[in-house]
Amino acid sequence: MRTVGVEEELLLVDPDSGDPKALAAPVLARADRDDPGQQVFEKELFGQMLEFATHPQSDMANLGDEIVRCRKEAARHAGQIGCAVAALATSPLPVSPSLTVNERYQWLSERYGIGTRDQLVCGCHVHVSVESDEEGAAVLDRLRPWLPVLTAISANSPFWQGHDSGYESYRSRVWSRWPSAGPTELFGSPERYHRRVADMVATGVILDEAMVYFDARLSARYPTVEVRVSDVCLSADTALLVATLARGLVETAARDWRAGRPAPDHSVSLLRLASWQAARSGLEEKLLDPVSLRPRPAARVLYSLLDTVGDALDACGDTDRAEKGVEDLLRHGNGAREQRRIVEGGGTLRDVVTECVRHTQG
Repeated sequence: MRTVGVEEELLLVDPDSGDPKALAAPVLARADRDDPGQQVFEKELFGQMLEFATHPQSDMANLGDEIVRCRKEAARHAGQIGCAVAALATSPLPVSPSLTVNERYQWLSERYGIGTRDQLVCGCHVHVSVESDEEGAAVLDRLRPWLPVLTAISANSPFWQGHDSGYESYRSRVWSRWPSAGPTELFGSPERYHRRVADMVATGVILDEAMVYFDARLSARYPTVEVRVSDVCLSADTALLVATLARGLVETAARDWRAGRPAPDHSVSLLRLASWQAARSGLEEKLLDPVSLRPRPAARVLYSLLDTVGDALDACGDTDRAEKGVEDLLRHGNGAREQRRIVEGGGTLRDVVTECVRHTQG
């Protein structure tokens, strides 16, 4: 059974005002002191961000427990130095990001200017194990049209710098400003994948292989496909749903490849439109159907996704969990819906942050 690991980025905020606080360094120091050698938490591009990574898990219940545990541990460490953590993909309140002192991050800031300074955004990356680079490249080719659906499910960034962005996942629009971000063309083989990566680095536009910010890529550190399209989810249950569906998609893609079924030959131009539509409307309106790339109600697209990965879910014992997750999501909404619900009910953006802190801590 394929293993799955999750990386989440959390926003550090003042527990009273809701303003983002550049306190990642003291939070990490506290975590190292309290739990030496654990190496669960890491710094990120800005001091207002904190990242954690789970262990690879084959059992989704265990993965869900670990996501909740890591969030609670992050909240505990942050609370000890007077701040809180929020699973928010963008800050609803205005913020001036504080770049982490780091040679790499300084290079990014000098190279990309304001484009870097806008990147105070928090994502969720899902690693799903693959048997080889050959299988991994085949999976990447077949995942492409389904990735915008994961963006819509996870959408949790409607507000930006004190304003309603007009998007459900504005994080994904900000992230797309990197020159190497977004959907990819078909690779066809691992050799062509690695050649494309090498060619991109050789242009000098990006720093190195780690800056290849494809929507999904072969991990340089682990034998995994890394799916990178999701907002950090407000609910740990939604994060687990994204991870469950990602494993189902990877397994389904690998089975299709082994059976000789070709990858859908959708153009990058249309895939970019599908990504934009998912970011704009989330689950509130229509998505572009991954097969036809024509508008279709979001609920029908989600049920189509469940049908597509049904055999893979059955094989992993994940069917009931995935179906319940989709039903709950359609009934209650994603993080973007919850944030807007607070404002529509008369709350302020500070109230949004306060409530999201509570959600994050469970």
